[in-house]
Amino acid sequence: MDPVRTDPELGPLVEEHGDRPIGAADDEFERLVVAVVNQQLSVESAAAIRDRLFDRVEITPSGVLAADESTLRDVGLSGQKVEYVRNVAEAFRDRDLTREGLRDADDDEVVETLTEIRGVGVWTAKIYLIFVLGRPDVFPVEDLGVRAGMARLYGYDSDDRDGMIEHAERWRPYRSYASRYLWMAVE
Repeated sequence: MDPVRTDPELGPLVEEHGDRPIGAADDEFERLVVAVVNQQLSVESAAAIRDRLFDRVEITPSGVLAADESTLRDVGLSGQKVEYVRNVAEAFRDRDLTREGLRDADDDEVVETLTEIRGVGVWTAKIYLIFVLGRPDVFPVEDLGVRAGMARLYGYDSDDRDGMIEHAERWRPYRSYASRYLWMAVE
């Protein structure tokens, strides 16, 4: 993680916050459901919906598929998010999307596999790569927090994704870790 530690902007965040783990999710399915719930929502809204969902529904593929649509809507999921969460449940039921099942797939193959699920985009797939599969070199430039961190620390315009991707090359092969500290820069 040396390129992250020695970065003049990220290094002080590493010093302040210590090492930040990746791949810490205990339950692969649960983490992907959380990523889908979190899409395009504020942190507070997503947390409230997630908490209600976890209180009322068994977060397993069979539990989500067995839940009434009204229950899923009552916890705060939009009709579209209900569809997406069920699509994820069906994909987990039908395919091995666990760490073990995706172990031999490279990052691009994982993104391709996951984005075949309606409701799972590139951002969600990259979050899965980082927080479930523990892949060390993922740069989720699609993430608003990552772009805000790049803007705050390095002065990028938040729309300059190409510039950010080019900048992030200096952190290779630890871009996932750099992303953790970019999020911290705006928290």
